[in-house]
Amino acid sequence: MNGSDEQAGRWRSHLPALRRDPILLAMLAWTLLAAILFVALAGRTGWQVKVFWGFMPPLDAVMPLSAWRIHRIATGPIRRFWLVLAVSGTMFLAGDSVQAVLTAIRPGAPAATGGPVQTICFVVGLAIIVLAMLTHPHPYRSGRDRLAFWLDSATVLVGGAVVAWCIAGPAGQHDSNMLGTLVGTGVCITSAFAAIKMIMSGNAPMHKIAALTMLGAAVTMSIGIFLSPLAGTALAPLVFLVQFLPSLFIAAGPRIQELIAQVDPVPFGARNRKPYSLLPYGSTAIAFGTLVTILPYGVNARLWGVVLGLGAICTLVAVRQLVAFHENARLIRQLRDHEAKLRHQALFDGLTGLANRVNFHEHAAAALAGGGPVGLLLIDLDGFKAVNDTRGHAAGDALLAGVAGKLREAVRGTDLPARLGGDEFAVLLPGATAGDAEQVAARILTAFRTAVPIDGVPIPVNASIGVADASPGDDVESLLRDADLAMYAAKSGGKGTWMRYEPSMGTMLIA
Repeated sequence: MNGSDEQAGRWRSHLPALRRDPILLAMLAWTLLAAILFVALAGRTGWQVKVFWGFMPPLDAVMPLSAWRIHRIATGPIRRFWLVLAVSGTMFLAGDSVQAVLTAIRPGAPAATGGPVQTICFVVGLAIIVLAMLTHPHPYRSGRDRLAFWLDSATVLVGGAVVAWCIAGPAGQHDSNMLGTLVGTGVCITSAFAAIKMIMSGNAPMHKIAALTMLGAAVTMSIGIFLSPLAGTALAPLVFLVQFLPSLFIAAGPRIQELIAQVDPVPFGARNRKPYSLLPYGSTAIAFGTLVTILPYGVNARLWGVVLGLGAICTLVAVRQLVAFHENARLIRQLRDHEAKLRHQALFDGLTGLANRVNFHEHAAAALAGGGPVGLLLIDLDGFKAVNDTRGHAAGDALLAGVAGKLREAVRGTDLPARLGGDEFAVLLPGATAGDAEQVAARILTAFRTAVPIDGVPIPVNASIGVADASPGDDVESLLRDADLAMYAAKSGGKGTWMRYEPSMGTMLIA
């Protein structure tokens, strides 16, 4: 099962528990009842506001309770994050409870904007959540990864700011509520940005389903700010409902996370982060759409704000692409280096650095296919097992490496020395005549007369060499067989000798 299938399976496994949870069902029923009352009390704004504030504390109570329970089972930074959310939820509950009581007992026209106590509790609680989201540690492997992530995040934030400016910015006339609207919209966008940052990071302290409800709260808060001027019209029930929904979403997130933690072995947001992000391109599209929307209204402050924001987004995306190009170039270099390393490991002996059997076969087949003369030396060390048994495998390896060095020095530039396995070596001699092969064999034996020093002790090198020339129609196996016959004849003929195999004459000893 691949990653996407596994993730889809987990989503499906969570749905039954979420659908049957009595607390989530009660929260939905509570919100539906509030919506019914908003419609039933249409035209009676005072009572709608009382319902608005009176229905909030029961929803608010779910967040700190669930967050505290999650905090008790989590560990490390995730544990601290959920403790912060429990504190924030307590702030929301306290502020909304005070506002509900004041709205119920104070005469006059109540408002859905909240009093000083509620506003302070809300701003402080939300600021704590945003700070916890922004400062939660994330597993980035390099500084380039961190830079790319923050560029993506900044692009999302600027895109949201462009939309906020278009909605709440000045349109050529003074707006006494502009500052408050901008601040509220900014808070919503920052909250959305923080939630997106956690979802993108690959190491969120909450599951993606729970994080999406927090993002939904920020989105509905933004919509509620946009609709707030309609509170005194026939659309007032819709305005109150939209402004009420963030309380449902904010409370639902921790409860969903609590349920997931009970059934999922990986309850939090740890997952493989995608190597790309489509959010910056989405921000660019939104900014362009906003620009097209306000162009018909002429040149004003809103238009210039959107143009500047669009320029900032394009700059961030360009820098992000530059970072991606550098990253891709680095990855390509790594892949090429890795490919070269794998090819070297596949074609060369790891101990001696000589060509291995596969490499030797490829070159020998190519030389035979060329149709020219081809010679082969097959070399077998005499007494190698005794070195391994008496001095250990490390000494044996050192002897093999020393033999490889001597072979490189003795052969011609066009020859290919190879280790076929164990203490058996070969030298492919493309274009070699019989005399050339004998000269190379003689140089090798001369080089072997010099002992190989191992741990300060000179170890003599004794070897038998079989020499073979390719005949018309020979393949690699037949050439190796002829050289092998000559090599065993050399072993029986005495140390420091080689044998040439002539197919028409049998095996001939050459001293």
